[in-house]
Amino acid sequence: MTESIEIAGPIPSGAEPEEYDRLRRRVMSTFPYGLFVIGSRDGDRRNGMTANWITQLSFEPTKRVGVAVEKTAFTHELIDASKVFSLSLVARDDREIVRKFTKPVEVDAGASTLNGFPYRDGSSGAPILTQAAAWLDCRVVDKMDCGSHTFFVGDVIDAGFGRDEGTDVLRMEDTRMNYAG
Repeated sequence: MTESIEIAGPIPSGAEPEEYDRLRRRVMSTFPYGLFVIGSRDGDRRNGMTANWITQLSFEPTKRVGVAVEKTAFTHELIDASKVFSLSLVARDDREIVRKFTKPVEVDAGASTLNGFPYRDGSSGAPILTQAAAWLDCRVVDKMDCGSHTFFVGDVIDAGFGRDEGTDVLRMEDTRMNYAG
């Protein structure tokens, strides 16, 4: 007995569902994405997670960004509880960082490290990687259920550069990584 695969979303009339789903994934994997480390915290619990579903949302009345986080992720639990997150933008020459945050994070609060990378707590309390090319610190003002993910909307409450302002930041195409559902 073969297990049937549930295909999400509408399928055009006459299309073979599994082939059409593979096509959608291939097309979506060509989207240009940055790679970031989302910092999250709830009380003494901290985490960092590689993410690419990040976008600017608004300039007025405040700077606002959105992040989509898979509901099963520990980061989701922390953001949902604390209503804060940070974004560390990674420099192109630091690409090994994002690979270190695709798996569970080892936190050493005494040494202020996440997976061996130094961090500091932002004004929200969310951890920000010390060697980030740039960073944002955000307070959640809204969230939307998006199926497998929650889209958290955050007001930017602090921001800065960790390196020269012109530092090239890492993009998905700089790596062999992809994420296309």
